[in-house]
Amino acid sequence: MDQLIKLLKNNARITNSELAVLLDKTEEQVAADIAKLEADGVIKGYSAIVDESAYDPNSVFALIELKVTPQSQSGFDEIANQIASYEQVESVRLMSGAYDIIVAVNGANIRDISQFVSQRLATIDAVQSTATHFVLKVYKDNGIMISTDDKDERGLISP
Repeated sequence: MDQLIKLLKNNARITNSELAVLLDKTEEQVAADIAKLEADGVIKGYSAIVDESAYDPNSVFALIELKVTPQSQSGFDEIANQIASYEQVESVRLMSGAYDIIVAVNGANIRDISQFVSQRLATIDAVQSTATHFVLKVYKDNGIMISTDDKDERGLISP
């Protein structure tokens, strides 16, 4: 199963026929293995990895760190689920370190994200503080190289 998961993580569009050849199994065995992984909740879904800067050069991606007071009955779960319900939120993770939760957010522009932080996240009673980090460039995402040929000329001095 480890090899199957690795292959699917690398390319979720690979066919059962191709997987069968690579794994030395029948297509039926591969289909059954995938169905079991899905039923067991190991595979949660399938998605495309999109180069957002190529798709929408004006969009902004940010990572927002939150220092949070855990709730007496649910710890961080209730707060994390509330944050995850917002449309802009790509992911929510409980972290170790100086901050408790990290939130990945997509926005139309910097103002869009700053309003999300100030109007949605900062207004949650349990949120003590936030730190927003805007992503300037993505080189690799989910194991896939995103930016390989782009030249970053911001630091170059013209003759």
